[in-house]
Amino acid sequence: MRKKLLLLMTTLSVILLLAACGSKSQDDVVKELKSKQGDLTSYKVKAKMTLKMGSDSQIYNVEIWHKDPTFYRVNLKNAEKDQSQMILRNNQGVFVLTPALNKSFRFQSDWPQNSSQAYLYESLIKDIVMDKSAKFSTTKDYYIFETKTRYQNNSMLPFQEIKLNKSDLSPAVVKVMDPDRNALVTVEFSKVKFNTNFDKDDFDMKKNMTRAQLGLPAMANGKDSAFTVKYPTFELKGTKFIGEKEVKIEDGKRVVLTYDGKKSYTLVQEKVTVKVASSTPTYVEGDIVDLGMTIGAVSDHSISWSHDGIDYMIASKNLTKNELIEVAKSVQGEAVK
Repeated sequence: MRKKLLLLMTTLSVILLLAACGSKSQDDVVKELKSKQGDLTSYKVKAKMTLKMGSDSQIYNVEIWHKDPTFYRVNLKNAEKDQSQMILRNNQGVFVLTPALNKSFRFQSDWPQNSSQAYLYESLIKDIVMDKSAKFSTTKDYYIFETKTRYQNNSMLPFQEIKLNKSDLSPAVVKVMDPDRNALVTVEFSKVKFNTNFDKDDFDMKKNMTRAQLGLPAMANGKDSAFTVKYPTFELKGTKFIGEKEVKIEDGKRVVLTYDGKKSYTLVQEKVTVKVASSTPTYVEGDIVDLGMTIGAVSDHSISWSHDGIDYMIASKNLTKNELIEVAKSVQGEAVK
Protein backbone atom coordinates (compact mmCIF):
# COMPACT_ATOMS: atom_id res chain seq x y z
CA MET A 1 0.00 0.00 0.00
CA ARG A 2 2.80 2.35 0.93
CA LYS A 3 4.63 1.58 -2.33
CA LYS A 4 1.46 2.31 -4.31
CA LEU A 5 1.02 5.61 -2.48
CA LEU A 6 4.64 6.61 -3.15
CA LEU A 7 4.24 5.65 -6.82
CA LEU A 8 1.05 7.70 -7.08
CA MET A 9 2.70 10.72 -5.46
CA THR A 10 5.70 10.42 -7.77
CA THR A 11 3.44 10.19 -10.82
CA LEU A 12 1.47 13.26 -9.73
CA SER A 13 4.71 15.19 -9.15
CA VAL A 14 5.91 14.34 -12.65
CA ILE A 15 2.57 15.40 -14.17
CA LEU A 16 2.61 18.69 -12.29
CA LEU A 17 6.24 19.31 -13.27
CA LEU A 18 5.50 18.64 -16.93
CA ALA A 19 2.46 20.92 -16.78
CA ALA A 20 4.54 23.67 -15.20
CA CYS A 21 7.21 23.27 -17.88
CA GLY A 22 4.63 23.53 -20.66
CA SER A 23 3.00 26.75 -19.51
CA LYS A 24 4.58 30.18 -19.24
CA SER A 25 3.58 32.82 -16.75
CA GLN A 26 2.84 36.44 -17.61
CA ASP A 27 6.27 37.43 -16.31
CA ASP A 28 7.92 34.78 -18.50
CA VAL A 29 6.22 36.08 -21.64
CA VAL A 30 6.98 39.72 -20.79
CA LYS A 31 10.68 38.85 -20.32
CA GLU A 32 10.73 37.07 -23.67
CA LEU A 33 9.08 40.06 -25.36
CA LYS A 34 11.70 42.41 -23.90
CA SER A 35 14.47 40.12 -25.12
CA LYS A 36 12.90 39.82 -28.58
CA GLN A 37 12.55 43.58 -28.86
CA GLY A 38 16.20 44.02 -27.90
CA ASP A 39 17.29 41.63 -30.67
CA LEU A 40 14.93 43.03 -33.31
CA THR A 41 16.67 45.04 -36.03
CA SER A 42 13.84 45.31 -38.57
CA TYR A 43 10.57 43.84 -39.79
CA LYS A 44 7.99 43.82 -42.57
CA VAL A 45 4.34 43.27 -41.69
CA LYS A 46 1.08 43.01 -43.62
CA ALA A 47 -2.27 43.42 -41.87
CA LYS A 48 -5.95 44.20 -42.32
CA MET A 49 -7.35 47.02 -40.19
CA THR A 50 -11.11 47.31 -39.64
CA LEU A 51 -12.51 50.55 -38.25
CA LYS A 52 -16.02 50.49 -36.83
CA MET A 53 -17.77 53.84 -37.27
CA GLY A 54 -21.31 53.72 -35.94
CA SER A 55 -23.17 51.15 -38.05
CA ASP A 56 -20.52 51.24 -40.80
CA SER A 57 -17.06 49.74 -41.07
CA GLN A 58 -14.07 50.69 -43.16
CA ILE A 59 -11.33 48.24 -44.05
CA TYR A 60 -7.73 49.16 -44.78
CA ASN A 61 -4.85 47.04 -46.01
CA VAL A 62 -1.79 48.05 -44.02
CA GLU A 63 1.85 47.43 -44.87
CA ILE A 64 4.40 48.28 -42.16
CA TRP A 65 8.16 48.49 -42.54
CA HIS A 66 10.49 49.25 -39.65
CA LYS A 67 14.27 49.55 -39.55
CA ASP A 68 15.96 50.06 -36.19
CA PRO A 69 16.12 52.47 -34.56
CA THR A 70 13.77 55.12 -35.97
CA PHE A 71 12.91 54.43 -39.63
CA TYR A 72 9.25 53.66 -40.36
CA ARG A 73 7.03 53.30 -43.41
CA VAL A 74 3.32 52.67 -42.83
CA ASN A 75 1.19 52.44 -45.97
CA LEU A 76 -2.58 52.48 -45.41
CA LYS A 77 -4.79 51.67 -48.39
CA ASN A 78 -8.58 51.66 -48.38
CA ALA A 79 -9.68 48.19 -49.44
CA GLU A 80 -12.73 49.51 -51.34
CA LYS A 81 -11.42 52.79 -52.77
CA ASP A 82 -8.21 53.42 -54.65
CA GLN A 83 -6.92 55.72 -51.93
CA SER A 84 -3.82 55.49 -49.81
CA GLN A 85 -1.80 57.43 -47.29
CA MET A 86 1.68 56.82 -46.02
CA ILE A 87 3.39 57.74 -42.76
CA LEU A 88 7.13 57.89 -43.20
CA ARG A 89 9.86 58.52 -40.68
CA ASN A 90 13.52 58.94 -41.63
CA ASN A 91 16.48 61.15 -40.69
CA GLN A 92 14.70 64.22 -42.07
CA GLY A 93 11.63 63.88 -39.84
CA VAL A 94 8.10 62.51 -39.96
CA PHE A 95 6.08 62.79 -43.18
CA VAL A 96 2.50 62.07 -44.22
CA LEU A 97 2.11 61.44 -47.95
CA THR A 98 -1.19 61.53 -49.87
CA PRO A 99 -0.15 60.35 -53.35
CA ALA A 100 -3.50 60.91 -55.13
CA LEU A 101 -3.42 64.62 -54.16
CA ASN A 102 0.32 65.07 -54.73
CA LYS A 103 0.58 66.23 -51.12
CA SER A 104 3.33 65.70 -48.60
CA PHE A 105 3.46 67.11 -45.09
CA ARG A 106 6.37 67.21 -42.68
CA PHE A 107 5.98 67.13 -38.89
CA GLN A 108 8.35 67.84 -36.05
CA SER A 109 7.03 64.93 -34.03
CA ASP A 110 8.27 62.07 -31.89
CA TRP A 111 5.81 59.71 -33.59
CA PRO A 112 5.41 56.81 -33.01
CA GLN A 113 6.86 56.93 -29.49
CA ASN A 114 4.29 59.44 -28.19
CA SER A 115 1.28 57.09 -28.11
CA SER A 116 -0.04 53.59 -28.76
CA GLN A 117 0.06 52.30 -32.33
CA ALA A 118 -2.05 49.19 -32.88
CA TYR A 119 -0.10 48.08 -35.97
CA LEU A 120 3.46 48.60 -34.66
CA TYR A 121 4.97 45.59 -32.90
CA GLU A 122 7.36 47.46 -30.58
CA SER A 123 4.52 49.80 -29.55
CA LEU A 124 2.44 46.78 -28.52
CA ILE A 125 5.36 45.42 -26.50
CA LYS A 126 5.75 48.81 -24.79
CA ASP A 127 2.04 48.83 -23.88
CA ILE A 128 2.33 45.34 -22.39
CA VAL A 129 5.49 46.13 -20.41
CA MET A 130 4.25 49.49 -19.09
CA ASP A 131 0.86 48.26 -17.87
CA LYS A 132 1.62 46.54 -14.56
CA SER A 133 -2.08 45.70 -14.14
CA ALA A 134 -2.43 44.06 -17.58
CA LYS A 135 -4.63 40.96 -17.71
CA PHE A 136 -3.09 37.78 -19.08
CA SER A 137 -4.54 34.56 -20.46
CA THR A 138 -3.54 31.76 -22.83
CA THR A 139 -5.15 29.48 -25.40
CA LYS A 140 -3.67 26.60 -27.35
CA ASP A 141 -2.01 28.90 -29.88
CA TYR A 142 -1.96 32.37 -28.32
CA TYR A 143 -0.85 34.51 -25.39
CA ILE A 144 -3.45 37.21 -24.77
CA PHE A 145 -2.91 40.52 -22.95
CA GLU A 146 -5.49 43.16 -22.14
CA THR A 147 -3.75 46.47 -21.49
CA LYS A 148 -4.45 50.16 -21.16
CA THR A 149 -3.69 52.23 -24.26
CA ARG A 150 -1.41 55.26 -24.39
CA TYR A 151 -3.49 57.49 -26.66
CA GLN A 152 -2.84 60.97 -25.32
CA ASN A 153 -5.98 62.59 -26.69
CA ASN A 154 -8.46 59.77 -26.91
CA SER A 155 -10.33 58.66 -23.81
CA MET A 156 -12.76 56.90 -26.16
CA LEU A 157 -10.29 54.01 -26.68
CA PRO A 158 -8.83 53.20 -23.25
CA PHE A 159 -8.28 49.42 -23.64
CA GLN A 160 -6.80 46.96 -26.09
CA GLU A 161 -6.57 43.20 -26.42
CA ILE A 162 -3.27 41.97 -27.86
CA LYS A 163 -3.11 38.39 -29.13
CA LEU A 164 0.40 37.02 -29.76
CA ASN A 165 1.35 33.77 -31.52
CA LYS A 166 2.93 31.34 -29.07
CA SER A 167 5.34 30.07 -31.72
CA ASP A 168 7.38 33.27 -32.16
CA LEU A 169 5.55 35.98 -30.12
CA SER A 170 4.55 37.74 -33.35
CA PRO A 171 1.31 39.76 -33.30
CA ALA A 172 -1.82 37.91 -34.42
CA VAL A 173 -4.79 40.18 -33.62
CA VAL A 174 -5.13 43.51 -31.82
CA LYS A 175 -8.50 44.93 -30.77
CA VAL A 176 -8.68 48.53 -29.55
CA MET A 177 -11.76 48.96 -27.39
CA ASP A 178 -14.08 51.64 -26.01
CA PRO A 179 -14.86 51.93 -22.27
CA ASP A 180 -17.50 49.17 -22.66
CA ARG A 181 -14.88 46.95 -24.31
CA ASN A 182 -16.49 47.06 -27.74
CA ALA A 183 -13.81 46.69 -30.42
CA LEU A 184 -13.73 49.83 -32.57
CA VAL A 185 -10.39 49.09 -34.24
CA THR A 186 -9.30 45.57 -35.16
CA VAL A 187 -5.92 44.77 -36.70
CA GLU A 188 -5.46 41.25 -38.09
CA PHE A 189 -1.85 40.42 -38.98
CA SER A 190 -1.30 38.09 -41.95
CA LYS A 191 2.45 38.22 -42.62
CA VAL A 192 5.17 39.07 -40.14
CA LYS A 193 8.81 38.85 -41.19
CA PHE A 194 11.41 39.74 -38.56
CA ASN A 195 15.00 40.93 -39.19
CA THR A 196 14.47 41.62 -42.89
CA ASN A 197 16.63 43.61 -45.31
CA PHE A 198 15.91 47.00 -46.89
CA ASP A 199 17.29 48.94 -49.85
CA LYS A 200 19.03 52.26 -49.26
CA ASP A 201 16.11 54.39 -50.52
CA ASP A 202 13.20 52.40 -49.04
CA PHE A 203 12.50 55.19 -46.53
CA ASP A 204 13.21 58.13 -48.85
CA MET A 205 10.29 60.58 -49.07
CA LYS A 206 10.54 61.44 -52.79
CA LYS A 207 11.10 57.83 -53.88
CA ASN A 208 8.08 56.64 -51.89
CA MET A 209 5.84 59.38 -53.32
CA THR A 210 6.86 58.49 -56.88
CA ARG A 211 6.37 54.76 -56.33
CA ALA A 212 2.98 55.27 -54.69
CA GLN A 213 1.74 57.34 -57.64
CA LEU A 214 2.57 54.68 -60.21
CA GLY A 215 -0.66 53.08 -61.37
CA LEU A 216 -2.88 55.77 -59.89
CA PRO A 217 -5.64 57.15 -62.18
CA ALA A 218 -4.92 60.44 -63.91
CA MET A 219 -5.07 63.47 -61.63
CA ALA A 220 -8.29 65.48 -61.64
CA ASN A 221 -8.10 68.68 -63.68
CA GLY A 222 -10.06 70.68 -61.13
CA LYS A 223 -12.86 71.83 -63.50
CA ASP A 224 -15.51 70.04 -61.46
CA SER A 225 -15.42 71.80 -58.11
CA ALA A 226 -18.65 70.31 -56.77
CA PHE A 227 -18.54 68.23 -53.64
CA THR A 228 -20.90 67.03 -50.94
CA VAL A 229 -20.73 69.08 -47.76
CA LYS A 230 -20.31 66.93 -44.65
CA TYR A 231 -21.45 67.72 -41.13
CA PRO A 232 -20.16 66.55 -37.74
CA THR A 233 -22.34 64.17 -35.75
CA PHE A 234 -20.41 64.49 -32.49
CA GLU A 235 -22.47 66.74 -30.22
CA LEU A 236 -20.92 69.24 -27.84
CA LYS A 237 -23.23 70.33 -25.03
CA GLY A 238 -24.37 73.92 -25.48
CA THR A 239 -23.07 74.15 -29.05
CA LYS A 240 -25.37 74.65 -32.04
CA PHE A 241 -25.07 75.09 -35.79
CA ILE A 242 -25.72 78.72 -36.81
CA GLY A 243 -24.71 79.05 -40.43
CA GLU A 244 -23.21 77.78 -43.67
CA LYS A 245 -21.40 79.96 -46.19
CA GLU A 246 -20.08 79.07 -49.64
CA VAL A 247 -17.06 80.94 -50.96
CA LYS A 248 -15.66 80.72 -54.50
CA ILE A 249 -11.90 80.53 -54.58
CA GLU A 250 -9.47 80.72 -57.47
CA ASP A 251 -8.94 76.98 -57.84
CA GLY A 252 -12.10 75.44 -56.38
CA LYS A 253 -14.80 75.98 -53.79
CA ARG A 254 -14.84 76.50 -50.04
CA VAL A 255 -17.68 75.93 -47.56
CA VAL A 256 -17.53 77.36 -44.04
CA LEU A 257 -19.76 75.94 -41.28
CA THR A 258 -20.07 77.90 -38.03
CA TYR A 259 -21.01 76.41 -34.66
CA ASP A 260 -21.59 78.72 -31.71
CA GLY A 261 -21.99 78.33 -27.95
CA LYS A 262 -19.75 77.42 -25.04
CA LYS A 263 -17.69 75.23 -27.35
CA SER A 264 -17.72 77.26 -30.56
CA TYR A 265 -15.77 76.26 -33.67
CA THR A 266 -15.55 76.74 -37.43
CA LEU A 267 -15.37 73.87 -39.93
CA VAL A 268 -13.90 74.66 -43.35
CA GLN A 269 -14.23 72.25 -46.30
CA GLU A 270 -12.45 72.90 -49.57
CA LYS A 271 -11.90 71.20 -52.90
CA VAL A 272 -8.99 72.50 -54.93
CA THR A 273 -7.16 71.61 -58.10
CA VAL A 274 -4.48 68.97 -57.73
CA LYS A 275 -1.18 70.74 -58.32
CA VAL A 276 2.21 69.49 -59.38
CA ALA A 277 3.92 68.11 -56.30
CA SER A 278 6.50 70.39 -54.75
CA SER A 279 9.91 68.93 -54.04
CA THR A 280 9.64 70.46 -50.56
CA PRO A 281 6.88 69.10 -48.30
CA THR A 282 4.60 71.50 -46.44
CA TYR A 283 5.66 71.94 -42.82
CA VAL A 284 2.79 71.36 -40.40
CA GLU A 285 2.57 72.67 -36.83
CA GLY A 286 1.06 69.99 -34.65
CA ASP A 287 1.07 66.26 -34.04
CA ILE A 288 0.03 63.36 -36.23
CA VAL A 289 -3.39 62.01 -35.29
CA ASP A 290 -5.19 58.92 -36.58
CA LEU A 291 -8.77 59.90 -37.43
CA GLY A 292 -9.76 56.44 -38.61
CA MET A 293 -10.64 57.36 -42.18
CA THR A 294 -7.41 59.33 -42.64
CA ILE A 295 -4.32 60.79 -40.95
CA GLY A 296 -4.57 64.38 -39.73
CA ALA A 297 -2.60 67.06 -37.90
CA VAL A 298 -3.79 68.44 -34.56
CA SER A 299 -2.49 71.48 -32.66
CA ASP A 300 -3.77 73.35 -29.61
CA HIS A 301 -6.44 75.26 -31.54
CA SER A 302 -6.99 73.46 -34.86
CA ILE A 303 -7.10 70.14 -36.66
CA SER A 304 -6.73 69.53 -40.39
CA TRP A 305 -6.99 66.54 -42.71
CA SER A 306 -7.74 65.46 -46.30
CA HIS A 307 -10.22 62.77 -47.37
CA ASP A 308 -11.71 61.80 -50.74
CA GLY A 309 -10.02 64.78 -52.40
CA ILE A 310 -11.41 67.33 -49.93
CA ASP A 311 -9.37 69.39 -47.44
CA TYR A 312 -10.91 69.91 -43.98
CA MET A 313 -9.94 72.18 -41.12
CA ILE A 314 -11.57 72.84 -37.74
CA ALA A 315 -10.49 75.91 -35.79
CA SER A 316 -11.52 76.77 -32.24
CA LYS A 317 -10.19 78.76 -29.30
CA ASN A 318 -12.06 76.77 -26.67
CA LEU A 319 -12.16 73.13 -27.82
CA THR A 320 -9.63 70.79 -26.25
CA LYS A 321 -7.43 68.61 -28.47
CA ASN A 322 -9.59 65.63 -27.56
CA GLU A 323 -12.76 67.49 -28.58
CA LEU A 324 -11.17 68.62 -31.86
CA ILE A 325 -10.32 64.99 -32.62
CA GLU A 326 -13.79 63.68 -31.74
CA VAL A 327 -15.54 66.32 -33.86
CA ALA A 328 -13.18 65.62 -36.78
CA LYS A 329 -13.76 61.87 -36.56
CA SER A 330 -17.51 62.44 -36.80
CA VAL A 331 -17.34 64.49 -40.05
CA GLN A 332 -18.09 61.47 -42.20
CA GLY A 333 -21.32 61.92 -44.10
CA GLU A 334 -24.46 63.86 -44.70
CA ALA A 335 -26.03 64.37 -41.31
CA VAL A 336 -28.32 66.71 -39.44
CA LYS A 337 -26.75 70.07 -38.72
